[in-house]
Amino acid sequence: MKLNEIRDNDGARKGRMRVGRGIGSGKGKTAGRGQKGQTSRSGVSINGFEGGQMPLHMRLPKRGFNNIFARDCAEVNLGMIQKLVDAKKLDVSAVIDHEALKAVGLARGGKDGVRLLGKGEFSAKLSFKVAGVSKGAREAVEAAGGSVEVIELVSAADKAKAKKNTVKLRKN
Repeated sequence: MKLNEIRDNDGARKGRMRVGRGIGSGKGKTAGRGQKGQTSRSGVSINGFEGGQMPLHMRLPKRGFNNIFARDCAEVNLGMIQKLVDAKKLDVSAVIDHEALKAVGLARGGKDGVRLLGKGEFSAKLSFKVAGVSKGAREAVEAAGGSVEVIELVSAADKAKAKKNTVKLRKN
């Protein structure tokens, strides 16, 4: 057997049916769509439509709660920061903030900033400027001789609310 002789087993790959190519093809004229009606036309999207009956996704009960005022913070553990300090990828003399952590690939996402969590061993003397910090993380940083400054950030929901209020004021 040679490389140019390799091929699929018979029937392993079935060619697509070419519709609307004459009555002799077996799928001519209406091309398997039947006569008239919505599904015989092009550009029809009726996923989930049940002929006017209340669709299943609307009949089922809804559960849970989506807090529109929740802050989206990237969570970073002190153990991971210590690893980067040991690997000399993080500048110890500078203030560690969202931008610095994002640059080294620790803080992914987090539109509203970074929240420090206390998981892992931590011994570096660093100063942080973050959106939030857990009690354990604050104690670990201060025990190592560092400092934590919590900055008050405006969440995306609060920004939208403020924008909406200014639009109302302009109209009046």
